[in-house]
Amino acid sequence: MSQSWLVAALTLIISIIAHPATAQAPGGDVDERPDPAVVCHVGVYRLDDGSWVDVAPLANKGLRWRRLDGSTARMMLDAQGHWVSTLGSTTRVEGPQPQLGSCDEGRMVFGEQSGRRLTQDVRDTTFVGQGGTHLNGRLILPPGDGPVPIMIEVHGSEGANALDFNAFQRFAPAEDVGVFVYAKRGSGGSEGQYTQDFYILAEDAAAAVVEARRLAGDRAGRVGLHGGSQGGWVAPLAASRTPVDFVIVGFGLAYGALAEDSDQVMLDLKGKGWDADVLEQAREITDVTGAFIASHGEVGFAGLEAVRAKYRAQPWFADIKGEFTGFLLTTPNAQIIAMAPVLDIGTPWDYDPLPVLSGLDTPMLWIQAEDDLGAPPEATRQRLIDLAGQGRPVTLLEYPDTDHGIVRFETAADGKRTSIGYAPGYYQAVLDWAKIGRLDGAYGDGRLLAVPSPRGR
Repeated sequence: MSQSWLVAALTLIISIIAHPATAQAPGGDVDERPDPAVVCHVGVYRLDDGSWVDVAPLANKGLRWRRLDGSTARMMLDAQGHWVSTLGSTTRVEGPQPQLGSCDEGRMVFGEQSGRRLTQDVRDTTFVGQGGTHLNGRLILPPGDGPVPIMIEVHGSEGANALDFNAFQRFAPAEDVGVFVYAKRGSGGSEGQYTQDFYILAEDAAAAVVEARRLAGDRAGRVGLHGGSQGGWVAPLAASRTPVDFVIVGFGLAYGALAEDSDQVMLDLKGKGWDADVLEQAREITDVTGAFIASHGEVGFAGLEAVRAKYRAQPWFADIKGEFTGFLLTTPNAQIIAMAPVLDIGTPWDYDPLPVLSGLDTPMLWIQAEDDLGAPPEATRQRLIDLAGQGRPVTLLEYPDTDHGIVRFETAADGKRTSIGYAPGYYQAVLDWAKIGRLDGAYGDGRLLAVPSPRGR
């Protein structure tokens, strides 16, 4: 088998399994654009009391507002031309119902307060990433002429153009933190093709650091990297390529992509009530499926066929899901072959971030969701605690009752989770780490699980 088509096909299939209602190939969202009917309202609005409301674009229709405390809602125009807000990602009309003025006015009414859209210092640029690829970027600075901290925003696995959809670029400058954001290769007019090759993406992020410093000039104070989800692999790797003052990782993993699948399988089975003996047998299965993926299919189907035959009759077999294991177990070999080739996205399945994390002297803040189904946190938690105990500059903040994205959620009778907002304190923790390099006080109900141990140094 070729090394590209099989992984490409499997990745597409995984995407379809995970998101059947909106199935698309990884990177299939690179052409998403804001709703043109309402994009003129996008911006951050300063209210009478000095607080802000960020109004962000959505790709399909409407807008989303969010506040520093993590409250958020989707905004849609009704037939009478009034804005209706539905809590989080639910369809319930609940909570504040802000109203926007005309596009030219740049005004908002939020409860009893009025607000005006802020004018920001925006500097657009094009810079050169890995392999000579030209990428489109943007530096946004707070008002003034003094030095400010700057966060370089590192993408997750999404393909959508961050110049359109990254929210930190608006509200962080309203909190005196500059932001450099760029369109990953293949999106937003940037050259190249969408990829999930961490090494390529890390070189792009390192180039973004250099460009942010160049554009900011004397205004560049503390400069660091901020990445969520897949960005948790990319940001520390980029920090090993170029000097930075800090790294912030949200809902990322401190182990590799193969382990993510096996941990998800274990989480699925535990959720169904299966005991340790079942988990041990399932680990044998994920060892086989992981080897299959890591070899790009070169090991062939013999191992898969063996574990299918051995365990197919077990009552827990149908409960195995994960990123790719469930699919590999239940799909005929011919069907897997027939779905290729689709898209080679370059995921380095054998990447282990531990050597990078162990060698970085850059202060790192990791923020985890305790109930993360997409990036199970248990192994990452322990690895980060161990690193901090060894004196590595790792701080770990974990939010209970949150899922991927540090979002609070409600659970339906069928087990489906729906976001109702971000954890209070999450945004402030990110901003404080960029500003002062430490956490100062309480951040909602976030729990500080690790700080660097001086004894380990």
